[in-house]
This record gives sequence, C-alpha cells and structure tokens, in this order.
Amino acid sequence: MDPTGFLTPEEWEAVRLSLSVALRSVLFGLPPAVLAAWLLARGRFPGRAVLDALVHLPLVLPPVVVGWLLLVTFGIRGPVGGLLNEWFGLRLVFTTAGASLATAVMSFPLIVRAVRLSLEQLDPGLEAAARSLGAGPLDRFVTITLPLIAPGILSGAITAFAAGLGEFGAVITFASNIPGETQTLPLAIYSATQTPGGEATAAKLAGISFALAVAGLLLAEWAGRRLRRALGREPA
Repeated sequence: MDPTGFLTPEEWEAVRLSLSVALRSVLFGLPPAVLAAWLLARGRFPGRAVLDALVHLPLVLPPVVVGWLLLVTFGIRGPVGGLLNEWFGLRLVFTTAGASLATAVMSFPLIVRAVRLSLEQLDPGLEAAARSLGAGPLDRFVTITLPLIAPGILSGAITAFAAGLGEFGAVITFASNIPGETQTLPLAIYSATQTPGGEATAAKLAGISFALAVAGLLLAEWAGRRLRRALGREPA
C-alpha cells in the first residue's frame, strides 16, 4: 500500500498511466487536428466531404474496430508498423506509445470539431484586413487566426484529454491490457471486475475516473471562457 493507504502501487500506476497516455494523445493529435479543422473550415477542394467523414469516423465506429484497424496498420506485420519496426526499431503495438496513439485517434474528432467551430465563428474581415496590409498566409495565421481560435484549441484539447482518460476499446484491442505498460484506469477497472472480490477496487477506481472526467470538463469550460474574455470575445 502507499503511505495514504488509499491506493496500491499498481493502482497508482494505472492512474499515472492514464494521465500520461491522455496527455501524450493530445500532444500527438493537436497539430494534425488544427490542420484538419482549417482544411474543413476554409478549404474548397475535391474530396472535402470524404475528409470530413474520415475525420469523424472514430465517433461512429465501435472503438474495437478502430483498435483492430490500428492493429492491422501499425502492427509488426502491418504496412506502417512493419516499416517502423524494420527501419527504426520502433514498435507501437502493446506499448504505452501504442495506447497513446489509439487514444489520440479516438479523441481526434473532438479537437477538430472545437477548432473548426472557432474558425467558422471567426470574422473573415480581420484576416482580409491583414491581407490588404501585406501579411502573408503564414503571418495571418500566426498573428490573427491562431490567437483568436486559441479558446477553441484549448477547450478541444482539454476535452480530448478528459475523453482520453476513459478510452477502453481501442486501447485494449491495439495495446492490450499490460500492467505498468498499457493498463490505464478503464482497463484496471475491467481487470478488477474480472477478479473475485474486486468489486471494491473497481468502485474505487471508477470513482477516481469519474472525478477526473468531471474535472477535465469543468476545466475546459473555465479555461475557454477565461481565454475568450481575455481576447474580448465574451463579456466579463
């Protein structure tokens, strides 16, 4: 037991892994999510509807199917995973990095939707004014667009982090349930329910998971509101 007597070292490790995997998933997913949101909000190109559908596919597919697709693609014998393993000695399947990848894929649409909504609400006249003053596309994005959509990026990232804490199906399918390596809180709860007499442990871990999820959602709302006020887009 730990000094507080509340959680065992294995249970603390599951909490730590959950936080680590969720954080890494946001860091992995945030840059491509911002790019995808910009393409969907501003782009006019053939196949835009297909891209939109692919981006949001994890929201409607069973998580186990997403995990299976990752396993087929990034497994040791997969087209991408095989090359990563052969060229760089990098293995994602059954690892913490793999759990982060699976979580990133599942939470990716949440970031895209938040950022896309911010982009669609942005006054295009501001970017047009900057263009008329000679600002290039990159300058306009960095100095005008990015600061104004920052509340959406922050809210999307925190919401994705909170959602990542509860990801189960894709993680267990792609990364398995390995204590100390890929066993996050949801997987630890599942293991406890499969263990005789593990009901108390499952209830304890479920309570922690619930508290973390609620805290994440409240933080996303609070941070987004504070940032919007700081930018003058919401009354104090």
